Amino acid sequence: MTATTAKVESTFFQRTSKWKFILLFLITALIIVVIISLNVGYAQIAFPDILTILGKQIPLLGGSIDSSSITPQSAGIILQIRLPRILAGVLVGAALAAAGVIYQGVFRNPMADSYVLGVSAGAAVGASFSILFGVGTIILGLRLVQVAAFIGAIAAMFLVYNISRVGSRVPVTTLLLCGIAVNFFLFALVGLMEVIAGDELHAIVFWLVGGFSNVLWRDIWAIVPFIIIGIVLSYLYARDLNLLAMGEETAQHLGVNVERSKQILLVLASLMTGAAVSISGLIGFVGLMIPHLTRLVIGPDHRILLPTSTIIGAIFLVVCDDIARVVASPLASTLELPVGIITMLSGAPFFIFLFRKKKQSYSL
Repeated sequence: MTATTAKVESTFFQRTSKWKFILLFLITALIIVVIISLNVGYAQIAFPDILTILGKQIPLLGGSIDSSSITPQSAGIILQIRLPRILAGVLVGAALAAAGVIYQGVFRNPMADSYVLGVSAGAAVGASFSILFGVGTIILGLRLVQVAAFIGAIAAMFLVYNISRVGSRVPVTTLLLCGIAVNFFLFALVGLMEVIAGDELHAIVFWLVGGFSNVLWRDIWAIVPFIIIGIVLSYLYARDLNLLAMGEETAQHLGVNVERSKQILLVLASLMTGAAVSISGLIGFVGLMIPHLTRLVIGPDHRILLPTSTIIGAIFLVVCDDIARVVASPLASTLELPVGIITMLSGAPFFIFLFRKKKQSYSL
């Protein structure tokens, strides 16, 4: 069986000697984007000052750097406002892209994302409910809206999974249809809460379109374990995702415990999604577009697709947030443009172009 599996993998999945170079290039690009993004905003801070502020935070090295020219206001803007916001973009973009790879791999459908299982809708219900009835509450140092969004996302995933269960199996088609049905039901609840929201309507709508304007360091530390552990464990199942791409029966014949692998992968994807949207709100198209676009360039091998999509997702969301800040800069005192609007404006034309270019391959 091992020899058969090795033969299948060697003939079906891409093998490239350039993947290490690709990853190194993407990591370098991400670091450059983060540094450039620190210069984006209403207050202009020179790059040498930014590098000095960052260098002062490095243990052992910081004491030897002269920071006499740095004002406390500049250090506060970089360290307490821009850096948390940018790192939130990195984490959320990476989490949504990695989750998108998993959902598309499990469902064997390039159009699958967190909306398919109702995960995003569950988060929306939790966040909307907390905004209406306890927005100021703090639980374990976190705002209730974040805790409620995370719990809502995970609860929605378990609800859909258990509804879809047929005996000891969970057919992918049944899971997909149940996810769509639960998604509509949960968003109907969100619509109902919007109707009765009153003065809290703006807060609910702002959360639903997604953004990083209120992100604090404590929010970053709260989601880091879920996202890092989720990505690492997901990578360990990259081979299973490769074999699932050939069909569940084939994967089972090649030694994959299909139901167990699907359960673990869906839980990991939902945990990452729940953690991400708990601090950012709903941000569309990242988990849908980035894996699809990366697959067209990199290929279908999840051993390469998962890490590259993760990094590209982080870069993409940070750049989108930069665009949001640039657009909002002239009116910074009165306007905060949510990054979710930018991702939707960029994602929709992308898919329209893709469908027109590939329309024959999607025809029935």
